[in-house]
Amino acid sequence: MTEALVALVILLGLAFLRVPIAFSMAAIGFLGMAYIQSWTSAMANVGQTAFDAAINYELSVVPLFVLMGNFVARARLSEELYTASNAFLGHRRGGLAMATIVACGGFSAICGSSLATAATMAKVAMPSMRRFGYDDGLASGSIAAGGTLGILIPPSVLLVIYGILTQTSIGKLFAAGILPGIVGVTFYLIAVRAVVAINPERGPAGERQDWETRFRELRRVWGVILLFVIVMGGIYGGVFTPTEAAGIGAFGAFTFALVRRVLTWRVFYEVLLESVATTAMLFTVLIGALLFANFVNLTTFPSALLKLAALFQDTPWLVILAILVIYVLLGCVFESLSMILLTVPIFFPMVQSLGYDPIWFGIVVVVITEISLITPPVGLNVFVLRGVLPDVPTRTIFRGVTPFWIADLFRLTVIVVIPFLSLWLPQYVK
Repeated sequence: MTEALVALVILLGLAFLRVPIAFSMAAIGFLGMAYIQSWTSAMANVGQTAFDAAINYELSVVPLFVLMGNFVARARLSEELYTASNAFLGHRRGGLAMATIVACGGFSAICGSSLATAATMAKVAMPSMRRFGYDDGLASGSIAAGGTLGILIPPSVLLVIYGILTQTSIGKLFAAGILPGIVGVTFYLIAVRAVVAINPERGPAGERQDWETRFRELRRVWGVILLFVIVMGGIYGGVFTPTEAAGIGAFGAFTFALVRRVLTWRVFYEVLLESVATTAMLFTVLIGALLFANFVNLTTFPSALLKLAALFQDTPWLVILAILVIYVLLGCVFESLSMILLTVPIFFPMVQSLGYDPIWFGIVVVVITEISLITPPVGLNVFVLRGVLPDVPTRTIFRGVTPFWIADLFRLTVIVVIPFLSLWLPQYVK
């Protein structure tokens, strides 16, 4: 157990020093295994782990969903979502920020990436909000917060990773993410409403659209709806597996981009290059986390945690509360994927031994990692926006997201206290 605790302390230290988390976990896992067993075993573990991850059929869903998201972004479906949302909400105080959040939720349903959602919607929504005199903090905060919905509303890459790590049905996890995602959108809209109620000048009302314009704009988002229905409907109806759905979704997004004549050879090359780079990053972090997990599993740390959990059989909620506190603290240092890969192999057996539903726990984990995307000092979505909007200071974006991560804490409480929100839809999935 001592070896695992020392390894975790070293990992936190390297994270504070801004050493890439993938290499930190891989190095500590390699050296730890060499210390416990031998250098030969450690080197064999590196090769076998990398090979197993590369040929894992279930993991092929990751690059396919990434590819689908990149094609969707190039097809400008995000612009149509924002325009339609703006037509219904833009005339209210804070309406453009609300429209941004709703559009982020819709875009997440066909993208599956928080970073892609935030980066794409920043280019679409920020100019419009600035034109109507929105405060940069509220504008950028609504984009950063709305982008976090990408890792919960299906298809979600993080839910796929969680499902593979815990051998939980990915289709049921996707279904479980729908209602909490809607709850998240609702809480974000309430946060915007609260901000403009305190200071109306931060989100002035835009132009009111007539109903004919609203329905016309609504009809233009048929591509988003069709793609979502094909991908998710096929999974829920048992027509094809999540991996097959990812391939069909990627082809559907490619078709949309082709039909809209935005897919030149140069754009096609850029989409493939972006998808390869993102996939390589994800798999590098995954392999590093697996190496670290293999080392931790060789120690007595997992069995010690299970014994500790057994002491709380009468008050299991204290274990969940402690896990949530740990996630909040880790969120200040690690980004979402690293947190899940690092902690789920450790916490999941303990939570399962206490009788909690693995699907519910998966949603709780993803929701709390969403919060890490907009909290300092890491706040990955904040730094993505900082790159897309170089004229907006980082402190302004962090100030803007504050009401949203407070809303996230309320949402997390609701999801933890009311498991029904996460478990109702999965019972209808085959």
